[in-house]
Amino acid sequence: MSTDRPERTGPVSAARRRDVIDALRRGAVPESGLDLLATGLGRFEPALDAELDAVATGASVFKAVRGEYGSGKTFFTRWLGERAKRRNFAVAEIQVSETETPLHKLETVYRRLTERLSTSGFPPSALRPVVDAWFYALEEDSLAAGTAEEDLAEAVEQLMAARLTDVSRHAPSFATALRGYRTALTSGDEVTASAVMAWLGGQPHVAASARRAAGVRGDLDHFGAFGFLQGLLTVLRDSGHKGLFVVLDEVETLQRVRSDARDKALNALRQLIDEVHSGRFPGLYLLITGTPAFYEGQQGVQRLAPLAQRLATDFTTDPRFDNPRAVQVRLPGFTQDSLVGLGMTIRDLYADGVRDPERVRTVVDDAYIADLAVAVGGALGGRVGVAPRLFLKKLVGDVLDRVDQFGDFDPRQHYALTVKAAEMSEVERNAAAGSPDEVELDLP
Repeated sequence: MSTDRPERTGPVSAARRRDVIDALRRGAVPESGLDLLATGLGRFEPALDAELDAVATGASVFKAVRGEYGSGKTFFTRWLGERAKRRNFAVAEIQVSETETPLHKLETVYRRLTERLSTSGFPPSALRPVVDAWFYALEEDSLAAGTAEEDLAEAVEQLMAARLTDVSRHAPSFATALRGYRTALTSGDEVTASAVMAWLGGQPHVAASARRAAGVRGDLDHFGAFGFLQGLLTVLRDSGHKGLFVVLDEVETLQRVRSDARDKALNALRQLIDEVHSGRFPGLYLLITGTPAFYEGQQGVQRLAPLAQRLATDFTTDPRFDNPRAVQVRLPGFTQDSLVGLGMTIRDLYADGVRDPERVRTVVDDAYIADLAVAVGGALGGRVGVAPRLFLKKLVGDVLDRVDQFGDFDPRQHYALTVKAAEMSEVERNAAAGSPDEVELDLP
């Protein structure tokens, strides 16, 4: 990433600043406000914005992001998710894992999607507000077409059937459950309405009485998940949303699962990509993240030739000439200069919200930020690429907070960097290892 610093288009609210700073203090990627921190992402913006605009008009896009640990994959996906929300997309970020969200069980992936679904107006899970907004839109459309108030219920039913015609061919139970949800609501049966909404979200073990009332049976399965996703996209579009942006994060964890589960998961990913490219999911932007080892290694994508063909991208040229429009894009990671540039951005953002901003900028000047970046990188064996999280955590929690609170605190005199194993991630501990014997291995 370059040292280009993001340009602010206006003043930053205290709430946005606080959310960003609090997350960095915890060593986490902020959930929002990432445009305030984005450095070196400008070269991706035209291509990604064009893809989001295409999805907003009914296209579907699949994208793969590759980068080493610490290169900013999570930051990148949340930054892009923010851009999608500004276009009135719904957004869902899903962590792939063998136990919680196995990729080869698409019904579980769909369930996590609805649990993590958010919009610009509603936090996760936004499924019920989206469905309620959809029914409201159907009522408004019916009234606009001249329907009398006493005929509204029947008109909404007819309009709903028309809007879900395509979905009903593949997942008739989705449309049936929507009718059951509306019936429960109009009759004042909140318990049944909530249970049916849970079933629509792919939740298992919904009470049999609620399923009978809605006219559905059983739980969502692997094959039904595709139909439910189609239904969700239809509801989102008709309730005013331009599309759905979905992230499958940490897909490289597939390399560590049993070979049979890995093969099923890779094939499920290949099937999902094909369905996206076939146009089955208009309004869907699907993005996955993984390490280079996942895309290039024999325990990852290369294990399934059809999947490798779909993701094949030329990265033999200078990274400056990478094609942001390609199916796969790479994040080059941080250099010492870009890490310092990010630190300066955080310092200025922090200073804008304190009592004495000039003192913060003077005591924590550019030279000190550069020294701290070198020190943190040195504590991690010189691997700057894995240093950003820990560097920003130390900068905010150990330095900036103290400068703000204590008038006589000078980090050059009163602070010595300490990095304990307990505060490091596995990747950071391995980078800091003094010998190969200290490297942690995740073995089956």
